[in-house]
Amino acid sequence: MSEAISTPRIRLLDSTLRDGSHGIRHRYTPQQVELIAGKLDEAGVHSIGVGHGDGLGASSIQYMRSLHTDDELLTAARRVIKRARLAVTFQPGIGTKQQLERAAGLGADLVRIATHCTEADIAVQHIGLSRELGMDVHGDLMMPHMTTPETIARQGRIMVDAGATGVHIMDSAGALTMDDVKARIVAMLAKFGGEAEAGIHAHQNLSLAVANTMVAFAEGATLADACLAGAGAGNCQLEALVAVMEKAGMGTGIDLWTLEDIADQVVRPIMTTPPIVDRATLTQGFAGVPGSFLHHAFSAAERFGVDARDILVEVGRRRSVGGQEDLVIEVAARLAAPPAAS
Repeated sequence: MSEAISTPRIRLLDSTLRDGSHGIRHRYTPQQVELIAGKLDEAGVHSIGVGHGDGLGASSIQYMRSLHTDDELLTAARRVIKRARLAVTFQPGIGTKQQLERAAGLGADLVRIATHCTEADIAVQHIGLSRELGMDVHGDLMMPHMTTPETIARQGRIMVDAGATGVHIMDSAGALTMDDVKARIVAMLAKFGGEAEAGIHAHQNLSLAVANTMVAFAEGATLADACLAGAGAGNCQLEALVAVMEKAGMGTGIDLWTLEDIADQVVRPIMTTPPIVDRATLTQGFAGVPGSFLHHAFSAAERFGVDARDILVEVGRRRSVGGQEDLVIEVAARLAAPPAAS
């Protein structure tokens, strides 16, 4: 099923082979990458993200080692991608300039430079290098619920001034509501003044991923991410998004039936942790904390005899970010302590 158009105004990036790798502990093989990337390319998806879930150079003890290197996975994808753009993700402080150069040499067309929502300035040199290497560059502002739409717009402008042609709000905790998305997209586009596009990377924790993406489109966003079967950390489900876009009269040029077939026949059998909205992932979105806190919170809850949800809400109230997971122990201990005598 397809209603192809020559140059779709809205462009979708499939992140099954990047963000989706979180759901299988970064165990994709080159053969699986070839199969999935090839089918996505045939279906007409505009860009395909490939690599470790946390970006170039993230295969490590801290972020979990991949079964195969970025080089192997990118090489496999490049062999079969004929029409789509091959995309990689890069986080300053995790990846290096040399890894960006290597990705460009392996045929990456698009690099997504991701920072915390108030730290766009640390991406400036990497955006510049990526442009020098001939790659298109988009910025990703992670955890955008943690600051105001005006700050998001200013941070996005830093990325645009450095050379980014688009900036995405990356809802890492799945905490944004539809009004939150609207406010941030409107502010970004006003700040960009037509010099760059706005986009969204939505998560499903509050069951709003497709709705939030459609709201972003309604406010003028032209870029969005999604994953087949909602793979990984509960991403926006690509085939559901395309179906809604088609029903709304927004031609995508993407074959919906092919997406459904790949999701059911290839991706779902691979996933060891199917994405669901349960008490853990829902509370993550409600509290606005990174997914990396979940395992720590439930372990601490068992150790201290408290409710993991109370831990997550308190950690979120303290506006904690990735890298501060040790705070979970302190919060659990405080919750378990008997109230002070009055």
